[in-house]
Amino acid sequence: MSRHPPAPPLSDVPLEPGLYVVATPIGNLRDITLRALDVLAGCDLLLAEDTRVTGKLLSAYGLSKTMLRYDEHAAERARPRIMAALEQGQSVAQVSDAGTPLVSDPGFRLVREVIAAGHRVFPIPGPSAALAALTLAGLPTDRFLFAGFPPPKSGARRTFLAEVANVHATLIFYESGPRLRASLTDMAAVFGDREAAVARELTKLFETTVRGTLSELAADPRLDAPKGEIVILVGPGVEQASTAEDADSALTEALTRLPPGEAASEVAKALGLNRRDLYRRAMALKDGR
Repeated sequence: MSRHPPAPPLSDVPLEPGLYVVATPIGNLRDITLRALDVLAGCDLLLAEDTRVTGKLLSAYGLSKTMLRYDEHAAERARPRIMAALEQGQSVAQVSDAGTPLVSDPGFRLVREVIAAGHRVFPIPGPSAALAALTLAGLPTDRFLFAGFPPPKSGARRTFLAEVANVHATLIFYESGPRLRASLTDMAAVFGDREAAVARELTKLFETTVRGTLSELAADPRLDAPKGEIVILVGPGVEQASTAEDADSALTEALTRLPPGEAASEVAKALGLNRRDLYRRAMALKDGR
């Protein structure tokens, strides 16, 4: 945005000690929450993935803060200082360059360490590219799986995609512009020609969403290495009825870990089949019949 939004009045209530995981705008600066601004203004230490990016956000709201770089390269060096600050009863805020920290960004190990040390973790919710894309894709929203970035090479990517192919939910991926077409092509090959959508530059001036089947999107000239942050959403596949072979295979595996009754219950839930029938079959498999 060319014009910065006016800074709202900030709360004068001091922050409790602990780690504050703060979501920040993914594009439009007006998407910052008032509570996030309170935390950014009041924290004793601010962790930033890129201090230059976070500095622009702070400047837009008239804030100034000493920042500590916290990304995948600096995390190990930074954690002792962070833990020392928490031990001293300070408030520490963590932001990523855009969106919700820990979603395809560093921070998971820090949160675990903070929890293990007995300190509080405060979620400060707000923008997320994955959820923003889900709201406009026109795909089912009752169940979804965020799968992150696929591997960069086709062979590994297809293996990765095959692992989630049978998840009956809308699948959400992040991808870079140069790899977009190759990823869409691999998705069409692994998932079949499902409904899908590609969203880019969400909340920004050139926000774009292209919808269609995976094969249509893979061939769409508008998606030829576009710039900006990209989210791919793939609709759930058509559920197919489980066969007797599917049931036998699942039961055989489950019987290596569980007694027949529990194996039958597990497979019944997974495949949507009758537990009583599965129990009888489990007993027969166990007896070698």
